[in-house]
Amino acid sequence: MSPRRRRGLAANPVLVGSVTVVVVLVAVFLSYNANSGLPFVPTYDLTARVANAANLVPGNEVRIGGARVGIVTAVEPVRTDGGRAVAELKLKLDANVDPLPIDSTFVVRPVSALGLKYVAITPGDSRAGFPEGATVPLTAARPEPVELDEFFNMFDAPTRRGIQLSLQGFGNGLAGRGPDLNEAIASLVPLVTDVEPVMANLASPDTQLARLFPALAATAAEVAPVAETQAALFANLDTTFGALAAVARPFIQETIAESPETFAVGTEQFPLQRPFLRNSAGLMAELRPGFRVLPETAPVMADAFETGIRTLPRTPPFNRQLASVFDSLAEFADDPVVPLGVQRLADTAAVLRPTVAFLTPAQTVCNYATLWFRNVASLLSEGDSNGTWQRFIIVATPVGPNSEGTPSSAPANGPGIDNHLHSNPYPNTAAPGQPRECEAGNQGYVPGQTTIGNIPGNQGTVTSGQSGATTAATGEVTP
Repeated sequence: MSPRRRRGLAANPVLVGSVTVVVVLVAVFLSYNANSGLPFVPTYDLTARVANAANLVPGNEVRIGGARVGIVTAVEPVRTDGGRAVAELKLKLDANVDPLPIDSTFVVRPVSALGLKYVAITPGDSRAGFPEGATVPLTAARPEPVELDEFFNMFDAPTRRGIQLSLQGFGNGLAGRGPDLNEAIASLVPLVTDVEPVMANLASPDTQLARLFPALAATAAEVAPVAETQAALFANLDTTFGALAAVARPFIQETIAESPETFAVGTEQFPLQRPFLRNSAGLMAELRPGFRVLPETAPVMADAFETGIRTLPRTPPFNRQLASVFDSLAEFADDPVVPLGVQRLADTAAVLRPTVAFLTPAQTVCNYATLWFRNVASLLSEGDSNGTWQRFIIVATPVGPNSEGTPSSAPANGPGIDNHLHSNPYPNTAAPGQPRECEAGNQGYVPGQTTIGNIPGNQGTVTSGQSGATTAATGEVTP
């Protein structure tokens, strides 16, 4: 083309305007359809059904592992064959997602508390996948999400009132019971340690926990027809133990004391009976404390047997009711979610172990938890029919540079004797790795010196509610 021809095209204003209009129309078209996918780009289309699509609108994102893989193009209400109304989502996914495993799950989740939603997909492990245009069944919409308003609706007026009364009751109930609470908290450490292997054994498939409840149901069904015989058995046991009470000491006591040696000899003389005799020796060793107190408890046991004679004839109807209870428990145990829940309890116990070990000394040594409940109850203990109010008093701040009463650029450090910052955000509470002292509430005031953190020296472990006269919650000294 000649230079004159090129200059003629560029100098034509109609042609330049037409090209500009076409470019603008294409840009507007692409922008308008950006949320629905760009044209000529291959997609993987699916239809998914969910129980509730509240606040989900066309154009919302579809994510896998937090990454955007598509959009929602339409949200339509449909009715299932059973007459239930559900929401049907039209999804346009990226082509690289195809095929999505058929055991994948779909759930509508919030992006934030403002109400914006998105569809979260958790891919499954199945080798089979959904074909293009397939409809994902409602069973794949799990777990069912909990809306924010549903969570807050449980805190209605009666619930809020109950929480207030519970907090006040806990404060009054724990007052004066610090030593008992300390012992209970101290026992949590071995409890959490010991419960972890127990929960692991219960969660193990080898334990066969599901077989326990059917066995109990069968046992109850077997016992129901012989309730009268059991009542006669307890009556005869009453006569037997009444006769044994007269010879419990020293004869039965000496027999029990000499039984371990007898079992040891029997184990040596009867090798074929060794497993049975070993188990019997362990049983007798465990029963020894009970046999020692048998003379004192025999009258009580006799009264129990008399009560059993009157009560056991009434047990057959109760046993028949137990059969249905154990059937329900068997169905519960067969639920595949139950072992997972037990395993989660075991994991929770393992996670809580270091936390309990760190927090236990704060109560068992320093009594801080009891003091907190007591002071919270005291703080809000006065009021009228309109509610309660807090009790406090204003303390005037010292005057000087960087004082607490004015904006400051550094900690208060003089020159007056009172204008010094005293702050301890993390006081020692006898936790692991800390000195055995209850710093909070016991730290002394050092006049004329800025003190930040734990003051030098050991402040001791005496707090309010323990032996001594220092109040850990306020730092005051009582008579």
